[in-house]
Amino acid sequence: MGARAAPSRRRQAGRRPRYLPTGSFPFLLLLLLLCIQLGGGQKKKENLLAEKVEQLMEWSSRRSVFRMNGDKFRKFIKAPPRNYSMIVMFTALQPQRQCSVCRLANEEYQILANSWRYSSAFCNKLFFSKVDYDEGTDIFQQLNINSAPTFMHFPPKGRPKRADTFDLQRIGFAAEQLAKWIADRTDVHIRVFRPPNYSGTIALALLVSLVGGLLYLRRNNLEFIYNKTGWAMVSLCIVFAMTSGQMWNHIRGPPYAHKNPHNGQVSYIHGSSQVQFVAESHIILVLTF
Repeated sequence: MGARAAPSRRRQAGRRPRYLPTGSFPFLLLLLLLCIQLGGGQKKKENLLAEKVEQLMEWSSRRSVFRMNGDKFRKFIKAPPRNYSMIVMFTALQPQRQCSVCRLANEEYQILANSWRYSSAFCNKLFFSKVDYDEGTDIFQQLNINSAPTFMHFPPKGRPKRADTFDLQRIGFAAEQLAKWIADRTDVHIRVFRPPNYSGTIALALLVSLVGGLLYLRRNNLEFIYNKTGWAMVSLCIVFAMTSGQMWNHIRGPPYAHKNPHNGQVSYIHGSSQVQFVAESHIILVLTF
């Protein structure tokens, strides 16, 4: 057995160690450097994203809707990385713009943002901001926005689609309608909480008091209640008010008129068969009488 094993040991002793080809070292070095660079780039991207989210959360803790200029818009909305959705209201709130619709829409937008900020579902996946025309004219021009107010959704990835622009002229700008649109685009459901408003209760109480006082003063002569002509006039007024679109205005909440922020031209008639301004319904009401 020992004599047979000797040649095998001699063959093993005669073998030379095998080395990798000399040309493979640059390739391995390049591959190693590429892996290190990719890992460092990914880490840098994660750190940048964390800084952006932290800054947005800080702003949201101060105000439910924070303002943005051109630099902030490009950094936090246009530039990647981004893993959050951003709702932006493009408006013109400066007094010289005389945009009453912008102020009304801003109130509804603030109610919606507050409802999200103080809800139990609040997280860092959705933020609310606004861009004023006088503070971000370049943004209006870049996005080809020629009317205010305009609501847009900027998704975490990719560019906004057509459905990411809220159809304000058709739906109105009520906070509930905005919340429904946001749920369709982001799967984030916001329950709108409105601050208590006692003006309607006070007005109803005054109306009841007025009618009650009138009936009390004329308690001995209540024949006017049975006046058919008077009730017919009241009925016609209600019919004319409804046919002119007053109830539609109450439900949809359309703007009174539209003012172009660029040239200041005011439009009182929308021109569409499906949408109307409040001023347009008032004109129709006057013509019916």
